[in-house]
Amino acid sequence: MRYPYSVENNPSSVRSRRVGRPIRRLSTSRAALLAKLRDQPEPVTLAALLKVTALHENTLREHLDGLIRAGLVDRRRAVPTGRGRPAWLYHVVDADGLVADFAGLAATLARTILRTSDHPAKTATIAGEEWGHELARSRGPVRSTAIVARQQVLMVLDDLGFESETDEHLPAKVRLTRCPLLEAAYRHTEVVCAVHLGIVRGVLEENGADPTGTQLFPFSEPHACQLVVPPLT
Repeated sequence: MRYPYSVENNPSSVRSRRVGRPIRRLSTSRAALLAKLRDQPEPVTLAALLKVTALHENTLREHLDGLIRAGLVDRRRAVPTGRGRPAWLYHVVDADGLVADFAGLAATLARTILRTSDHPAKTATIAGEEWGHELARSRGPVRSTAIVARQQVLMVLDDLGFESETDEHLPAKVRLTRCPLLEAAYRHTEVVCAVHLGIVRGVLEENGADPTGTQLFPFSEPHACQLVVPPLT
């Protein structure tokens, strides 16, 4: 999975935002975790981070504690929702400017659908499809072929921050190596991922391709979700 190795893509130049001085060089794993946290539009739980890393829980806790001591990451308790102590929410210090428009809109949409719809997954897919049509149209007219339609899907996904990877030997499968909505997707997988699948289907339809058979498998491996786009007609 592709990660920058520090705030400035240079581990030796990382500075603590709290003390304003250089800190020691981050390990590759710790810098990758910091990059993952910087990608997120909202604070993330330990459980969500475990979904997208190959780290043991104790190792992950150790890295998070190290980043907190360095002043790069902070944590706060989640709002209580029942018995027991609320989970910790981790976030990069002073990361508010990194919130993407897409991430904020998608998270708000997911919460609204969960609150108002009797069939959240279906509603989310339909909303995503409409969004996908708009995103495809915003890129301007293209000469519609099956190959172009697939390319448009990948470009839209990359624009939204998913960082797609393809394999020429398995053209129907696409690895999405980054989720711009990790915490929301972890908490509301059915709805958030349905929106993402709908976006893909909408882009395909707008480019004249049949989206039948397109599927999204959330958290199918530690570092990626899997998107299946069968041969297009």
